[in-house]
Amino acid sequence: MLLRDSLLLHREQTLHSQLEEEEQRNYSGRNLTLTQYKLVKEVRELNPCSLSGARSQTTIVHQNKLSALCLLPPAFPINQDQVTVPAERKQLLVPLESESQTPTTLLEVKDAAFSDLMLPQLWASESADSFEDKKHNPTATDEIVKTLPATSLQQPQVTILTPTAEAILDVPATTVILQYTIGTEVELRVNGEVVDKSLIGRTETDTQTNLITQTWYGVALSEGENTLTVNTLGNENSEPLASVAVQVRGAPQELKLETFEAGIPADGRSTATIKGQLLDESGNRSHRDAIVTLVSNAGEFVGADYEPDQPGFQVKAKAGEFTATLRSGMEAKTARIRATTSSLEAFTQMQFDTALRPNLLSGVINLRWGRRGTDFFDRFEDFLPADEDYDTELNFSSAVFATGSIGEWSFTGAFNSDRSLNEDCNCDNRLFRTYQGSEQNYPVYGDSSTVEVVAPSIDQFYLRLERSTKITGAKPDYAMWGDYNTDEFATASQQFTATTRQLHGFKANYNLGNLQISAFYGNNIEGFQRDTIVPDGTSGFYFLSRRLLLAGSEDVFIELEELDNPGTVVRRERLRRGPDYEIDYDRGTLLFRDPVLRTDLDQEGRILVRRIVATYQFEDEGGDTNIYAGRVRYHFSREVNRESWIGATYLQEDRGTRNFELYGADAFISLGENGHLIAEYAHSRNDSEVLGEVNGSAYRLQAEGEIAKSISGRAYFSSTDTGFANNATVSFVPGQTRYGVDLRARLSETTKLRLQFDRQENEGLAPQVFTSFGDLFEPRTDPIPGNRVDNSLTTISAGVTQNIGKSTLDLDWIYRDRDDRIGSLNSTSSQLRSRLSVPLTRTLTLRAQNELTLSDQTDAVNSDRTTLGLDWEIHPGITLSVAQQWFTRGQFEGQSITSLGINGDYKLGSDTTLTGRYMVLGGTNEITSQGAIGIKQGWTIAPGLKLDFAYEHVFGNFFERSGAGERFRQPFAFGQGASALSFASGDSYSVGISYTDNPDFKANARFEHRSSSRGSNTVISASATGKISPALTALLSYNQASSSNQRLRDLGDTARLRLGLAYRDPNDDRFNALLRYEYRKNPATIPDTLLLGSGTGSREHVFAAEAIYAPNWRWEFYGKYAFRHSKSFLASDLIETSAIHLGQIRAIYRLGYNFDLVGEVRWINQPSANYNEIGFLVELGYYLTPDLRLYAGYSLGDIDDPDFSGSRSADGPYLGISVKLNDLFNSFGQPTAPPQQQESLVQPVAQE
Repeated sequence: MLLRDSLLLHREQTLHSQLEEEEQRNYSGRNLTLTQYKLVKEVRELNPCSLSGARSQTTIVHQNKLSALCLLPPAFPINQDQVTVPAERKQLLVPLESESQTPTTLLEVKDAAFSDLMLPQLWASESADSFEDKKHNPTATDEIVKTLPATSLQQPQVTILTPTAEAILDVPATTVILQYTIGTEVELRVNGEVVDKSLIGRTETDTQTNLITQTWYGVALSEGENTLTVNTLGNENSEPLASVAVQVRGAPQELKLETFEAGIPADGRSTATIKGQLLDESGNRSHRDAIVTLVSNAGEFVGADYEPDQPGFQVKAKAGEFTATLRSGMEAKTARIRATTSSLEAFTQMQFDTALRPNLLSGVINLRWGRRGTDFFDRFEDFLPADEDYDTELNFSSAVFATGSIGEWSFTGAFNSDRSLNEDCNCDNRLFRTYQGSEQNYPVYGDSSTVEVVAPSIDQFYLRLERSTKITGAKPDYAMWGDYNTDEFATASQQFTATTRQLHGFKANYNLGNLQISAFYGNNIEGFQRDTIVPDGTSGFYFLSRRLLLAGSEDVFIELEELDNPGTVVRRERLRRGPDYEIDYDRGTLLFRDPVLRTDLDQEGRILVRRIVATYQFEDEGGDTNIYAGRVRYHFSREVNRESWIGATYLQEDRGTRNFELYGADAFISLGENGHLIAEYAHSRNDSEVLGEVNGSAYRLQAEGEIAKSISGRAYFSSTDTGFANNATVSFVPGQTRYGVDLRARLSETTKLRLQFDRQENEGLAPQVFTSFGDLFEPRTDPIPGNRVDNSLTTISAGVTQNIGKSTLDLDWIYRDRDDRIGSLNSTSSQLRSRLSVPLTRTLTLRAQNELTLSDQTDAVNSDRTTLGLDWEIHPGITLSVAQQWFTRGQFEGQSITSLGINGDYKLGSDTTLTGRYMVLGGTNEITSQGAIGIKQGWTIAPGLKLDFAYEHVFGNFFERSGAGERFRQPFAFGQGASALSFASGDSYSVGISYTDNPDFKANARFEHRSSSRGSNTVISASATGKISPALTALLSYNQASSSNQRLRDLGDTARLRLGLAYRDPNDDRFNALLRYEYRKNPATIPDTLLLGSGTGSREHVFAAEAIYAPNWRWEFYGKYAFRHSKSFLASDLIETSAIHLGQIRAIYRLGYNFDLVGEVRWINQPSANYNEIGFLVELGYYLTPDLRLYAGYSLGDIDDPDFSGSRSADGPYLGISVKLNDLFNSFGQPTAPPQQQESLVQPVAQE
């Protein structure tokens, strides 16, 4: 004890004296020790007192308990998280035993747990000689060691310089820089895993600071959150000395879309910037690149399309970010923008606000005095009329267009006193005055100019007053007279009360805060028809049930519904005239741009069937009708993806002898971003042409969303009475009720559960079955009622999906109870369906499926089946599949099917992507009751060069009885009678190629063919356009098709060849010319033609050319010539030929700036009809002002028509005045130019 006390006292006195000396010298932390000590043999590399900066130490070990005395200068920084510092900092000794009278400790390490590598260090002030003496006296040394207590020690200093805490890294690897005390050996861990020391690339030692800086290169990280820890070597179980959490940007898991501008003017020029980001699972921006497809319901994206061959507008997201520019349209509305990439989807919206344009007036007023029927520029039918009334008259005519603003309201108006605003030179008066490419007078005009109709009206007047509300997401307030659609009456919450029509008349919309009021009225409504057609795998022609359609009134949809459950529409897509189809309003035919396949398959293997649904107006002999409707809607929320509202609708249509009334209420309630509730009630009263006055109601309730975390569900109820009717909405089956529940749960990343209950009831009258040509093609508004139906089907299924490594196992138990109270489809069964998918290689997958009936009774429709197959991914998104199927029980027992197919993703339109699986089936036992296949795929072979093809093969006929009644072959179903439609066996295929990479040349070609035991159809289409020279543009197109409707065969092909040339020199505009040649084969063939016999048809050749030449400002010459030659056949026998000529020449000479002289002659001749007409005009004009012209002239005409109206002629002088409406008033007219800055006056600095 005396030895120990003496030694400790000596040490204490030495340490105190050293610290006092340090304080007097103002210790700066650079001199780390004062005395040199001799290192004993027991010293280790690791020094728990290394923070003191000492370069020599003595190690003491006692019974695995660690103790130390450390020399620390007073100014040394202390880590307060590891130690506590008592008030008297000079007391440095660690306490030994309780009976010791030594001072209290200066430092106490909080964590007393040390690993084996945490070695104690003992500072001693003895000389080197004293250490040598103790080496020879182990007893004394052991005595000292035995008396030292077990005390915690301070740990080394370690810092992670980079990466910094909460840093977000772009790539899953980083450079790590550590800084730690000399003499410390550390190890780096990422998420608990030791990092290989071979990644250490640089180590720097600073003896002044006693620190080592070490750089680790390429340390691998994982996507998402990562934790980097540093500890002393081998001490992984203790608390880390340093720790940093960082994020690594992962794969895109979310797509975010927004706009910089909340709204822009709807002026056709303003632009908005669309910004998007790809976010990973942690909400950080992903660093990946991707192609994003943008689609907007309004406006137009401008700039370079990254993949112009694909529908929509493509932009490339670089490092997870992208931008695009959207140019506004001319219509004020809410623009809803959709972005998609892979399986991600995002929406945003912005306002196209009413553009308050400067006041503008344009038009002409004309006053003419002369003989009636001699106006050379009047309608063709009014020149030399058959009544030969040529009395002198004063004729007034005007055409005016005006636009501008009155306060916060904009106005647009148009008026024409002589004709309808939409009437063209052919006297066609169509809704919205829009034209298809095939309807243009010349196939090509040699420029890229476009025309947008802003005042469409099928009568002589158009007016629209409009203002933007201050409510985000609200439609503008407006009142108008003209052509309009009914978008406000077909919202997401409406199915049975929805109305989708193209109409003319009055329409208004007004917002009172969250209350929206809409109304419309039409005063000249023609007959309204709804047709549903089964496609045959080709583009057409698909004949509608009516002829002489009101141009522009049609709405065309593609619907998909379950084959075994008519009325269950799972998808509906609206098509656009021009990009998606062409329509012949006289014949009543549809020709689609792409083939329309008959079938599709959902993800669970159920067969879906396509339907072409067309609604339109037609010329009705019963006279015009009228329609009016009103709707109120209260908005609880207008936020994107969280919209909520409640609404009510009323509609009344006068159909002459038949009236139609519809009213109801609906609600759409958002349940968060991924859920909603829809409720709807509707009631209709209808004067049926078959049943007289009938009425009925319809109900719908649907809720879906996330019930709890990882649990989603959907509940639905839909019911319609037999007497309920609405032909302007989605397809449904009158008298059908369906309700059920569908639950999905994710137990883990590898396990999913599903449970479904579905109940379907059918009551009422099915459409009557017809087989004769006359009954099938006689047009009707509604189907004729047939047999009564009364049945129900209950389906209960439960299943699980389990991922086993990269393999997937699906098990489903299915219970079906069929109760047919009239027919024979009664059965009760339970079935086990199992599916297994095992990837053998990266591109090759083995799949197996088995459907096994567990009950004694099999289902009346579904059989037991075993399938083995292989899927080979031959191209990203395209998979070649081969499979063998064996039917082991049920109606197909003992039979088998071999299948070869292609799976892929494809797009039906610019904003719809469908994923389908289509199989080529071949049955060894000639199965005829089931089997449908098809593919539709395209890919880019080279930039701008795209190949696409489609194939579909159907085995057997699918006209057996369904729950909605018997199905039969028919060319089209009337009204809501689509439940009686189905499809038959046959093959159809198509192949097409297009080239669009060169702006001066574009071409495409397609061949389609459909064959079956009931006829065939071949569709050929090809076109090419381009610049032959900078001044000469050419277009060539050819189309050929027959009929695609069921029960319609031997109609003959309809073909059309068009050639167009346009000469427009961009460097010299003195001469311009257009040329057109067209060949038509059977352009007017309709189903009624078959009643006249096979081979009935016609051939036509049309040639036209016109040119204008202005050698200088005085002279202008214009000429036109057109020729048409036609032949008509009856039963392949030539019965008539006809030719007609048209020639026209005009010359204008300007005598100075005020006078002009005009001469014009027109000639029409039809030799086969002995018809000849000639007209002549000479006119002198004088401009009092640039906008006011006086004119006088002489006109004559002669018609020789001995076979019909006889010969007649008339002539005479005329006088007139014309006024061009242009900048009439200071407050109304073209905007005046703003005052220009005046040129500064410069004073000369020197005189000559």
